[in-house]
Amino acid sequence: MDAETAGLKVLDTAERLFDERGVQAVGMDAIRAASGVSLKRLYQVFPSKELLVEAVLRRRDEAVRGAIAAHGAEAAQGPYERVLAIYDWLGAWFAEPGFRGCAFINAFGELGGVTPSVAAIAREHKEAVRAYLAEQTDALGAPRELADQLALLANGAMAVAGITGSPEPAAQARAAARVLLDAAAAR
Repeated sequence: MDAETAGLKVLDTAERLFDERGVQAVGMDAIRAASGVSLKRLYQVFPSKELLVEAVLRRRDEAVRGAIAAHGAEAAQGPYERVLAIYDWLGAWFAEPGFRGCAFINAFGELGGVTPSVAAIAREHKEAVRAYLAEQTDALGAPRELADQLALLANGAMAVAGITGSPEPAAQARAAARVLLDAAAAR
């Protein structure tokens, strides 16, 4: 098996196992066994578990940013709708079988205090989502702090949905976001 194929198999497997069990509960041997990649090849591709965790989070970051942008583009009527589309996307994500919360919140909770690279990736991701919201609220002429408030709603919905196993927090966050957007528009 070539390094590229092995790397993709390991990333896919690690992402699934980290989501199911948490990062600290999954060892490299479990990833090897579940992926079918030899331990020697696994360590050639990812010399440490920390590097593997970073790669999983960076890939997830790219996927989430792409999904948010694509979902927002489908709601192309304007920035107001693009903001609300994020909460619709969250609702669909929360309803997926096996949803266990946000990988960035979960990884930060497990490793953020002891693994600076994981903390940095989680912060970068959350800032990127906030920046997307800021683009939309700036286009509306809304106050700068509205993007922060909308990001808090999204992150809170992620945490609650991960804990409760319900997609309902997305709809609740969407309703609150609508109130905030309408209040900003009324100014």
